[in-house]
Amino acid sequence: MSNPQEDHENNDKTATQIEGSYRSGFVSIVGRPNVGKSSLVNKICGEKIAITSNKPQTTRHQIRGVLHGSNSQIIFVDTPGIHRPRTSLGEKLNTKAVSALNDIDLMCLVLDATAPIGPGDRYIAEKLPSQAIVLVNKCDKAKKSQIAERLIEASEFDFEEYFPVSARTGEGLDVLLRYLKEKIPEGPMFYPDGQTTDMSDRDYVAELVREQLLRIMKEELPHSIATRVTEWEWPRIRIEILVERESQKGIVIGHKGDNLKKVGTEVRKQLAEGAFVELQVNVDKNWQKRPDQIERLGY
Repeated sequence: MSNPQEDHENNDKTATQIEGSYRSGFVSIVGRPNVGKSSLVNKICGEKIAITSNKPQTTRHQIRGVLHGSNSQIIFVDTPGIHRPRTSLGEKLNTKAVSALNDIDLMCLVLDATAPIGPGDRYIAEKLPSQAIVLVNKCDKAKKSQIAERLIEASEFDFEEYFPVSARTGEGLDVLLRYLKEKIPEGPMFYPDGQTTDMSDRDYVAELVREQLLRIMKEELPHSIATRVTEWEWPRIRIEILVERESQKGIVIGHKGDNLKKVGTEVRKQLAEGAFVELQVNVDKNWQKRPDQIERLGY
């Protein structure tokens, strides 16, 4: 299986001998919810940068994943899925996603190879410049005929390049990275060697908790959940889980606290040994419809 990180480094070594210059640039990853934007960033960077789930609005922040090469640095900006908003939170997420189109060197529109291009895809495509590129993702799940159909459909956008890829297997990512490396401009090192994201440890742990809740919650409840770290005195970390109604509090906690136990166990597995995770569930009525609370939560 191809390793995009290693392929990028190997390509860079050859490029260094030829060019002798340093290249750096920002690449925005945009698209509808659930097309695999975060999974692509994680695969490209070789580690978990952003949480993933099969629920819409999983990504609520602009998250930067940094891919280091011997003479280059590509910063991938993962964005919330652009959708038709129903709440103040949805409007804020759309604003964040659209703002990621500013001051960006390259833009990638991610499409789902297993589903026809729809109005949501076209709405986003209209906001992109002609130099944008299209990533047809989930090629590992799609039939060859579906991939061909998506590429033909996407050609209507008349963008610069089109790449069939898979965030799960890494298929096509080596070709994509070679292309991006050639397109980004000469520039400085924006992040120190070894830093792979700009997300703080506190925000990352809060997101890990929300990821696990997304995996066990059903229907509309995931949209009503917010998480934030309220205390950090290593190895003890306290995370507040906010819901919008009292009835949701019991669902999140689970029978005899089973859900919280599962969440805490899975989160600890992803932290340094010895971490103690304390979860507290509170009700904040209709928080996602209140701009002041959305701001306070950092969205």
